[in-house]
Amino acid sequence: MKLISWNVNGLRACEGKGFSDFFRQIDADFFCLQETKMQAGQLDLLFPGYESYWNYADKKGYSGTAIFTRQQPLSVSYGMGIDEHDHEGRIITLEMADFYLVTVYTPNSQDELRRLDYRMQWEDAFRNYLLNLDERKPVIVCGDMNVAHEEIDIKNPKTNRRNAGFTDEERQKFTLLLQSGFTDTFRWKYPEQVTYSWWSYRFQARQKNAGWRIDYFVVSNRLQPRIADAKILTDVFGSDHCPVELDLA
Repeated sequence: MKLISWNVNGLRACEGKGFSDFFRQIDADFFCLQETKMQAGQLDLLFPGYESYWNYADKKGYSGTAIFTRQQPLSVSYGMGIDEHDHEGRIITLEMADFYLVTVYTPNSQDELRRLDYRMQWEDAFRNYLLNLDERKPVIVCGDMNVAHEEIDIKNPKTNRRNAGFTDEERQKFTLLLQSGFTDTFRWKYPEQVTYSWWSYRFQARQKNAGWRIDYFVVSNRLQPRIADAKILTDVFGSDHCPVELDLA
């Protein structure tokens, strides 16, 4: 089973840069999107054999998530069921027969960390949400989680220490998630590999590979035996992020 996750940083723009071609070529069972930045009816993307589910932000041109799936879910839910967190289109959950699939676009703490306090509340609520799902069946969560967990996951750890996405607080919340019974699939598979999934559009960061690994597939620990591979598809363009992949046996 192949799963793909990609922060497309505006699906309409990404579609103009070959999104549909990549979608067909990669031939995934599940294809999850973050930061679609669109509302219903703005782009009609249909792929034979796939159903799609969309969560739009109230604010136009902002955030948003989607999942394309070949397999019919038992149920679909949007958000966490917590009003203060559910207006930005950040979460979709598919209940499948033997697992939950959650795609997430975690809030950015923003310049000068002005949204860090909110981010901390979000992290606790989201972790509890995942743990509640995990009590029923294993969870696969993927998306732009807006944190480089360890120094290996960022090109310049010292100069970014207090920047959004690499604060001690955000990194500790990710550690706490893993300690709660979850596995970072890429790092589990490749403990020492240096590969990034996001590069700033500034300073030719992608050409210089001055990146961050902030896009993840995280799974319930009991799914570890099924992890066949975890990939970061750095040769795929169309966004400031590249897609990430999880292959399950």
